[in-house]
Order: sequence, then C-alpha cells, then structure tokens
Amino acid sequence: MRNLLFLLFLTLLLFSSCKQTEKEAHEAEKNVASEVENETEDTDAPEDAGDTGTILFFGDSLTAAMGLDPAEGYPAEIQKIIDSLGLNYRVVNAGLSGETTAAGKNRINWVLNQEVDVFVLALGANDGLRGIAVEETRKNLQAIIDMVRQKNPDVEIILAGMQIPPNLGTEYTTDFKELFPELARQNNIHLIPFLLEGVAGDPELNQQDGIHPTAEGYDIVAMNVWEVLEPVITEKD
Repeated sequence: MRNLLFLLFLTLLLFSSCKQTEKEAHEAEKNVASEVENETEDTDAPEDAGDTGTILFFGDSLTAAMGLDPAEGYPAEIQKIIDSLGLNYRVVNAGLSGETTAAGKNRINWVLNQEVDVFVLALGANDGLRGIAVEETRKNLQAIIDMVRQKNPDVEIILAGMQIPPNLGTEYTTDFKELFPELARQNNIHLIPFLLEGVAGDPELNQQDGIHPTAEGYDIVAMNVWEVLEPVITEKD
C-alpha cells in the first residue's frame, strides 16, 4: 500500500509541475530573487554579520514549500535548528516550483551573486517524472556543481537524492536513483540519500494534493537534511 501511495505521490507531482504556466514560473522566480536580495541586505543582522556563513538551498517546489508559508518549509526549519544551537549561519531558500535541472542550470549564476558557504542542490525530481534522459540530468547537475565551485572553490556542496516510481521501467528507475550517489562520489560532495525519506507516500504527512509535505512532513525532511548538514557546518566552524 505504501508503494502505491508513493507512486501516486510522484505521479501527481509530475502533473502539478506540468500545469505550471510561464506566468506562474516567472512570478515564482521574482519571489526567489527578492528573497535572495532581502537575505543579502538583512538590516537586522548583527554588526559582525560579515562572519555569518550562508547556506543556500537550490531546488524545486519541495524546497520552495509550495502550498505552505515558506516559514514552514524545511529550509526555514533548518534555520530554526541553527539558531537554537547558536551557530552563525543564515539560510537562503532559492527554491522554484516546477524547476528542472536544465532550468536550474540557466538561473544558477544570478543566485550565486552572493557569497555562499554551503550549497544544497535539491533538483532532479521533475526530470525523472518527465522521463528526461538520465544522462541529460547528470550533465545538468554536473554543470551546476561546476559553476558553483568555479564561483567559490571552497564551498561545501550537498546533493539531495531523489527517487521515482517504476512506471518508466526498471532500468530507468534504477539509473535515476543511482545517479545521485554516483555524482556525489565522483565530485567528492555530500549526499542526502533520499530527501523525502519517511514522508513520501504518507497521506498524513502530505497536503491535500498528496504531493507536497505538510508542516509536520517538512519537520521530517528537515531532519533528513540536518543529519548530513550538521557535520558539514560543524567542521567548517
């Protein structure tokens, strides 16, 4: 039953992303740009804000917290954890609903107009659900990784893994799942094995659309991320 719910979840995610109009995508991109600018120009930051590290989440609607207040999404939950521990980092949510790896590659440069210490790459789900060739997804993700490192060679990169249902065939499903650990290994970057572990397919942890996590679901997603992120920022300090 859980597998069937997971299949329904990912199928609905594909349907939802395909329905997004160009106008909606444009408005979402403007909102992300505004958030990045506001974070960069935070007037409430302490005087030693120059020493504050930046963690940037670059993803799709799962990162953008579609259907919820952004304050309930997993990037915001990560900020709460960081603040509670007194760590000197700020989180920037650069999630954009409907994003594919190709679209992400095209917008990465303006996102990197600010200094970034930790870059969390959470793209690929929409590629898999649309049946985009795995090698194309690999090429786009690799290009994003390369551009991030070119901008800042010292940046720590975390790649969020994603999985898809087997309706596109066992070979494609397996190749897609293995893409993320392969890229992490080849680039010597950190890996979140499955961003939605413990959430995908559970109706009690997803909104009415069956696609995007509830606030409670995002609490779990945040812990999936934090398990990998915590040692990264601790070692940097």
